Amino acid sequence: MTKVCVTEKPDVARSIAKILGADVRRDGYYEGNGYKVTWTYGHLCTLKEPADYSDYWKRWSLGALPMIPPKFSIKLIDNSLYKKQFEVIKSLIAEADEVINCGDAGQEGELIQRWVMQKADIHCPVKRLWISSLTDNAIKQGFSTLEPSSRRDNLYYAGLSRAIGDWLLGMNATRLYSLKYSEPGKVLSIGRVQTPTLALIVDRQREILNFKPEDSWELRTIYKGATFTSTGDRYKTEEEAAAAVASIKELPFTITDISEKKGKEAPPRLFDLTSLQVECNKRWGWSADESLKLIQSLYEKKVTTYPRVDTTYLSDDIYPKVPETLAKMTPYASITAPLLALGKLPKSKKVFDSSKVTDHHAIIPTGESPAGLVGNERLMYHLIAQRFIAAFYPDCEFMQTTVNGKSGDIGFRASGKVITKPGWREIYGKEAQQESEKNGDDNSDNRILPPFTAGESGPHEPCFAKKTTQPPKFYTEGTLLRAMETAGKTVDDEELREALKQNGIGRPSTRASIIETLFKRGYIARQGKKNIIATQAGIDLIDTIQEELLKSAKLTGLWENKLRRIEEGHYSPAEFINELKQMISTIVINVMQDNTMRKINVTTAEAETSSKTGSAKSAAKGNGDGEKTAKPRAPRKPAVKSLDQIVCPSCGKGHLLKGKAAFGCSEFRSGCRMVLPFSEYDPSLTPAKIAALIKKKFKK
Repeated sequence: MTKVCVTEKPDVARSIAKILGADVRRDGYYEGNGYKVTWTYGHLCTLKEPADYSDYWKRWSLGALPMIPPKFSIKLIDNSLYKKQFEVIKSLIAEADEVINCGDAGQEGELIQRWVMQKADIHCPVKRLWISSLTDNAIKQGFSTLEPSSRRDNLYYAGLSRAIGDWLLGMNATRLYSLKYSEPGKVLSIGRVQTPTLALIVDRQREILNFKPEDSWELRTIYKGATFTSTGDRYKTEEEAAAAVASIKELPFTITDISEKKGKEAPPRLFDLTSLQVECNKRWGWSADESLKLIQSLYEKKVTTYPRVDTTYLSDDIYPKVPETLAKMTPYASITAPLLALGKLPKSKKVFDSSKVTDHHAIIPTGESPAGLVGNERLMYHLIAQRFIAAFYPDCEFMQTTVNGKSGDIGFRASGKVITKPGWREIYGKEAQQESEKNGDDNSDNRILPPFTAGESGPHEPCFAKKTTQPPKFYTEGTLLRAMETAGKTVDDEELREALKQNGIGRPSTRASIIETLFKRGYIARQGKKNIIATQAGIDLIDTIQEELLKSAKLTGLWENKLRRIEEGHYSPAEFINELKQMISTIVINVMQDNTMRKINVTTAEAETSSKTGSAKSAAKGNGDGEKTAKPRAPRKPAVKSLDQIVCPSCGKGHLLKGKAAFGCSEFRSGCRMVLPFSEYDPSLTPAKIAALIKKKFKK
């Protein structure tokens, strides 16, 4: 009996083949012990483009809209490497008695593999390998508990519905708005997720620009070295505040009551992908895309679990395995030892809750050695390891003290907090204290107050301070990810954030690429190190779109909820697609009836982004939803200051990456095998000089 395993990447195929004993390398697969292990390069197939369905749709024309194929079909991506590998897969499947789908255990991974198997005209039984890490033990256990492929049918239906929905809206709306509102040959990119994300940024920018600051004056007094703040309303004028100070300056200050309350602070929740990206952006300014690539690398190096998750919980079956994982984390022995000495770890509902876990649990270490990690990989792993260990430490306990006082008719209050048992904060040491101080101010509840007695009285020093209302802050990639997760709602409470995830826009695994697409299209740019601003073209585009269905984060969040329900088997994929077909038909009619002569200058937007971020690329690459478009006039090329500005000379899609012994391409996971050894390209050279060498060597 021949079993064929289809993985998503060559490296994963190598790991699985080693475990299965398929140790003979063939052209495009491994063989041995009754198994043949082959691989894709991520997506080998894609939905057909408009021109593949009808010659009428080859030419961009308003009269051809809406484009709604009677039946959606797939095709191989036009890439010689992909086509060669597909023929290998097809021939292996034709001879197989059983196929094991070993794709990434998620919605996109399911879609990638199902499309390839459909294209290969599969007829034999299919099993599914479903694992949360790539460790040897996880792979062995996964093969001992293979699932029938049908168990993941709803996951596939959700992925397919998402892809078709993106095609319907992206293809039609991009052509519609480009033809209606852009100059000839210029493209306005519209996407089901990217456009409402852009709207969030534009709306926030408007709030900031239209914000009118208001001044007020807060009354304070200093008694026994402690600052008390008035419990009454602030004063609207400086004169009123000064008069209040004068009225109590000669009067004594009396302590009216003192209250002490014990409090507890639970450890921070484990990471899901979004919270990890947010924390990395906050600490180190990393982009969402950079963090995604790093955590994917940690997963493939077997040191962390599956990354593309949207839960901060662990399933209950993980609990018995935690002590073994902690014991294997030898670099952290000093802080894991107290936990292992307990004999039995505490089990909190804030950590273990199977009802909050669907396909995968929160991101945690696997226990494998992190010795092979380099640079930012080490930083990210340390962040995840600390969070995981802290989850099993006791709550931080503190004493909250509130002191009320009075001078004349004016009441005052001071509060302070003293940590009595650090609990999980021991894991972070000075780091936690510095973070606490960074987030506080002189009115912080974290101050240590001197001893007071109710009824005591004495002289004090009243004063006032000017306070000015502040505008909302510009989005950073971290805060934008949070806004996408909660469909634009600003939420700090973890419980509420979990509930709102059901209506977020985009998926954890796609949000980073959506943000990158907006940068590439010239709709947004970076201001300073972290802030994100909308360009004029981005603002004009949102102003031009009158259809709330296209730019409302709330409505898009409801669509995401329907996709989740499809995945859970509670909503019809056909109904979802029909709703989108009706929606795009309505949008086409409404836009065609617009008789204004509004135009949006796309080239200006790209030039702006080039000068500000050095990351603009031609809109000819597509619209973010699969649409290939006409090539606009190229903006002036920015100075080469980083490797990500150097386009791969081989595939032309990726950019340069620096490895241990050579430069490679960022599209290596998609099959690009371009390598520039350090022996020929000195890694100490500036990016500009490396770009010049490449240009010289790869002259056409």
